[in-house]
Amino acid sequence: MNEPIRILQVFAEMNRGGAETMIMNLYRNIDREKIQFDFIVHTQEKCAFDDEIEELGGKIYRVPRYIGTNHFAYKKVWKDFFVNHANYKIIHGHVRSTASIYLKIAKSYNLTTIAHSHSTSSGTGVSSVIKNLFQYPIRNTSDYFLACSESAGKWLFGDEIVASNKFNILNNAIETDQFIFNNQIRKAIRNEFDIEGKYVIGHVGRFQRMKNHEFLIDIFKSIHDEIEDSTLLLIGDGPLKESVQSKVRRENLENSVIFAGVRSDVSDIFQGMDLFLFPSLFEGLGIVVVEAQAAGLSCIISDQIPNEAIVTNLVEKAPLSKSSEYWAEKAMKKTNYLRKDTSKFIKNAGYDIHDTTKWLENFYLDQINNLKG
Repeated sequence: MNEPIRILQVFAEMNRGGAETMIMNLYRNIDREKIQFDFIVHTQEKCAFDDEIEELGGKIYRVPRYIGTNHFAYKKVWKDFFVNHANYKIIHGHVRSTASIYLKIAKSYNLTTIAHSHSTSSGTGVSSVIKNLFQYPIRNTSDYFLACSESAGKWLFGDEIVASNKFNILNNAIETDQFIFNNQIRKAIRNEFDIEGKYVIGHVGRFQRMKNHEFLIDIFKSIHDEIEDSTLLLIGDGPLKESVQSKVRRENLENSVIFAGVRSDVSDIFQGMDLFLFPSLFEGLGIVVVEAQAAGLSCIISDQIPNEAIVTNLVEKAPLSKSSEYWAEKAMKKTNYLRKDTSKFIKNAGYDIHDTTKWLENFYLDQINNLKG
């Protein structure tokens, strides 16, 4: 039997972020007798998905994080890698800030290069300016371009590439059937967190600026002032977690806000929620919005979320320019509704993992056939 084709996936780290969760969903479902994933990560630390990657047959290679002063050393690490691993034919880059470096080097070693956009912003500050400078050349160093939404594609690659046959949208697909509303799971989750009888507002996301947790707490404060038995359930971790916890204490909400940390059972957690709030400053897509809809949850999301994330009538957009009271008022109108099976809407919109996996599998195989051509 032929050995599987090994695809190099480049990430900063393999923890439970949106892009990382997406690639792992694909990895679990792809035909691993035909396609295998190996990972290059920019960290020496063990990450959440490392063990599973190795269990699935993948390898993990580690390179130093790019810090500017190590520019030439960083390039040398990549050159040495391709000299010592000449078996790789395809590289799929998810780290955009240095993609113009490693994809250019990969191209010089005759690899087919794929750049993947997962966002619509580099954030703010000096680092964002540097990232933007590095990002533009990606347009000239990639053979193919993928994005989680059209807006994410246009932001990183430009209108011309998005209009070309080199660009495709790869939906951040999910295991739809895992998210179907289940009342027994709902009861178990609500018992675990001791929130039975509460009005539970949920959020899933890393504690970083783009997720807008400070505003989320303001919204919840306005809700809690009106609905005393309301609870905010926060899933995730990140650099701003402590500052958000401090804000919760300042608002005297510590008995009504649950910091549940990183969870591997997010599909179950959604069952225990009553409303999903997602006031992000920007998102490439916002796959958790699709997941929340798959669980039959009503959602209020910011006007910065791409429309591709809205696949049911459960979602309402709210402007970030509006006050927390405005958002709270919308939230309090969604305290009573019947949870339904929305899986057919998710699948029809192209977000089911099995369809997306088959597309990506064929995409990789086509590139290999072109090389043999």
